[in-house]
This record gives sequence, structure tokens and C-alpha cells, in this order.
Amino acid sequence: MTRPMDLFPMFLKLEGRRCLLVGAGAVAEVKLGSLLAAGADVLVVAPRATDQIRAALLEGKFRWKQRPFAPSDLDGMFLVVAAADSPQVHEVVYYEAQKRGVLCNVVDEPGRCDFYYPAVVRRGPLQIAISTSGRSPALAQRLRQQLERQFGLEFEDWVERLGAVRDRLLARKMDPARRRRILVWMARREPWKKPA
Repeated sequence: MTRPMDLFPMFLKLEGRRCLLVGAGAVAEVKLGSLLAAGADVLVVAPRATDQIRAALLEGKFRWKQRPFAPSDLDGMFLVVAAADSPQVHEVVYYEAQKRGVLCNVVDEPGRCDFYYPAVVRRGPLQIAISTSGRSPALAQRLRQQLERQFGLEFEDWVERLGAVRDRLLARKMDPARRRRILVWMARREPWKKPA
């Protein structure tokens, strides 16, 4: 058996980028939330939507075309997430996305994904992403829960403090090696301990 190709880990900047979500059911709610949190310009295409998605629509957070998916919906899109309740729709979305070079994630179908949603621990600007390359989402979730206990809420403020110090040091004329030593020293401290 050949080993699958390694994934390239990265965090994408989606702010202002056009993203398509096909489907508006319970699974799509979660995907929509993550796209909106990243500042994506989201278009949802689905004949029906959950109450939560309809409520978000009233707040003007995204656009909704209340109809079935059409291949032209992919025109000008950066990425697409297919979260419909139809394997046939998923097949067409994936095929059309590949044709256009649009990054595609078909929910629960690793073979039709250009990218996967990792399990994520979020502590403000600190994000720890866990992936099993689609092999075991359950394991990724278990590891996320363990890391959430290990990296408590205090890390949010700590990362903000580290960032503020880094910004101040970068604004000063300073030897880059010395600046790096200071930043490494600070990052090695425990988050609840203030520098002496």
C-alpha cells in the first residue's frame, strides 16, 4: 500500500475572499461560522436553510441564493465547501471546482477534499490545529480536548502581551539577535508569570 502524500500545513487568510458554501443544514452552520469568523465574503447556495442560518442572513453577514447549486456559482470563488445532503450534488461541486482550480472541501469525503478542517484549540490569537489527514477525525477531536485542558484561557492574554512587546521591540532600533533573545526568553516563561 502506498503512503498518502503529506499535507502542507498552513493558516489561510480569507478576509474579503469569495467563498461558496453549498448547503445550509446543521453541518453547514458550523462551516459557515468558521468562514464568517475568518472574514470571508460568503455566498450560500441551498434551497432551504436552518433557522440559525436564516437568522445570520438577517444580520447581513453573507448572501444566500435560495436554489439548488449551479456550476456558475463557482465563478470567481477562492474556495468552496460542499455540505449538502446529496452525494450527487457533492460529486458535481467537486468536479466543477477541480475544473476551475477552486479549492474544495466536500464534508465527510476525504477523497474529494483539497483541504481539511482541523480540530482547533483557540485561545485568542493562539490557534493549535490538529489534523489526521482525514483518517480519524475522532482522534483529532480527542487530542483537541486534551490540548484545551493543557492550554487554558490564560494563554489568550499572554499571547496578546507577547505580541504587544514584540511590536514595541520591532519599533525600536535594536540588534535583531538581541531582540530575538528577548522574545525567545519571554515565550519560554509561563503565561501566568509576569516578567521581573
